[in-house]
This record gives sequence, structure tokens and C-alpha cells, in this order.
Amino acid sequence: MNWLILLLAGAVEVAWSQSIKPTENFTRPVPTLISLVLMAAAVFLLSIAMNTIPVGTAYAVFTGIGALGAIGLGIWLNDDPVSVGRLGALVLIVGGIVLAKVTQAE
Repeated sequence: MNWLILLLAGAVEVAWSQSIKPTENFTRPVPTLISLVLMAAAVFLLSIAMNTIPVGTAYAVFTGIGALGAIGLGIWLNDDPVSVGRLGALVLIVGGIVLAKVTQAE
């Protein structure tokens, strides 16, 4: 169950990463509030997942999901550049997440 919560935390982390830019340097109240709520929700869910998942594994997976989602959505929604290096980085991140999961002692 905590792995599902960790995946949810990562998804909220991705939403949070995308919510920062509309705050315009935290000068717009409503987008800023949304961003802060998403940030708090992501960390709260991460903390729950850490009840049974080792801290290092949980945080690595959490940040990996966040990075993967931020890069992917940046390419898809914001026309961020696509290169072999960036795509290779995504593959390495996914590989790291899978490796962290499959090598975790249960």
C-alpha cells in the first residue's frame, strides 16, 4: 500500500513542479496557494510512505518520479528541447526507480 502512496506522492510532486511557474515568483496569490498546497501534500504523502519504505529508497523514487514528470511535461506542454541526452536521462531515471524497488529488502 505504501508503494501506491509513494507513487501518488510522486504524481503530486509532478503537479507541484508545474504549479510553480504560474505563481510568477510567488507574486500571484491564488497560484501561490495552489503551489504551496501541492508541495505540502507531496511531502505529507511521502512521509506516510516512509513508514514502511526506507527513507533513501522512498526519497530516490519520489524525486525520480518528480524529475521524470517535470522533464516529460516540460517537453510535452512547454516545448522544452528534446535531445538524445535528455531522453537518455529519462531512461536512467526510470532504471534507477526500478532498481531501487526490486532491490529493496522486504
